[in-house]
Amino acid sequence: MIDHASRTPFPYEHRDFTGNCEGSVMAVNMLRVTSRRFVASACQRSSSTLAYADRLDYPAPPCRFVDDVDLSADMQSLKAKEQGDWKSLSVDEKRALYRLSFDKSYSEMRAPTGEWKYIIGGVFGLLSVAIFFYGLQKKFIAPPLPITMTKEWQQDQMKYNIAIRNNPVTGLASKWDYEKNDWKK
Repeated sequence: MIDHASRTPFPYEHRDFTGNCEGSVMAVNMLRVTSRRFVASACQRSSSTLAYADRLDYPAPPCRFVDDVDLSADMQSLKAKEQGDWKSLSVDEKRALYRLSFDKSYSEMRAPTGEWKYIIGGVFGLLSVAIFFYGLQKKFIAPPLPITMTKEWQQDQMKYNIAIRNNPVTGLASKWDYEKNDWKK
């Protein structure tokens, strides 16, 4: 068997911190051409041993979830039964053999994780902290509003604009009846 741990990486190949390959289109096409076992050993190899990973894009890695050295006595006897006729195995034994090879089924891998709850909670938590700090700043740090923002000032300004007939064609003065001294109806 070829030792792929010491191989030179494919062009444009990138390994993330778990050792999984993420390459460009050219590297992916090169890997697609090669055999499935070679791709798995090249992509899943971590420190010269195969590492099991449940992934939807690569659902059946060639290495088992439980190594042979980690098997208990009853699991070793079940593994010996695996070599025989599968029709003689019970459903529970078949499930146990599946769990020796794979950690999760497709439905378990596709099942929702509930991670969205933590994200929504974090977003609302950050929003509440921001609103709290805004209120503190508004109450204790920010200067008071200028006098021009008060209702009395705005009413006096409107009266002044009407008195000087500011914008008599389309503006505020056009809606004021100067003969009746009231708003036009």
